[in-house]
Amino acid sequence: MMTVTEKAAYLKGLAAGLELDEAKPEAKLIKAMLDVIDDLALTVADLEDELALTTEQLDAVDEDLDALEEFVYEGECCEYCDCDDEYDDWSDEELYEVDCPACGETVAFDEESLLEGYADCPNCGEKLEFDFDLDCDCEECADGEEE
Repeated sequence: MMTVTEKAAYLKGLAAGLELDEAKPEAKLIKAMLDVIDDLALTVADLEDELALTTEQLDAVDEDLDALEEFVYEGECCEYCDCDDEYDDWSDEELYEVDCPACGETVAFDEESLLEGYADCPNCGEKLEFDFDLDCDCEECADGEEE
């Protein structure tokens, strides 16, 4: 397959083979068009070379980033990776969802935060207070008392 610059040179050769009369306006137009095509072909060739270099550099940066991520995360699963690891270190901690009365967003807190009796909403900063009724009559609490 011919490159763009080779095709432009081929067109110039075809025009030269026609032996056009340089004095005629049509010949001047064809010559000017061929010069533009030649310039465009050279520009495209330069852009292709620069793109190849940029792609090569981007691949190198991607490889470096992969190595850096491996170093930082030490092979551990994180929320940004695509691995199928079903176990995450943070997943064994139970979280409780609370609706913030100030911003209306649902936020999650761990049991330790709830037992402290308060926590700040991570969305709006509102101080949320938690009050636990230890004399609960629900079935779950009743089941725990019987044991």
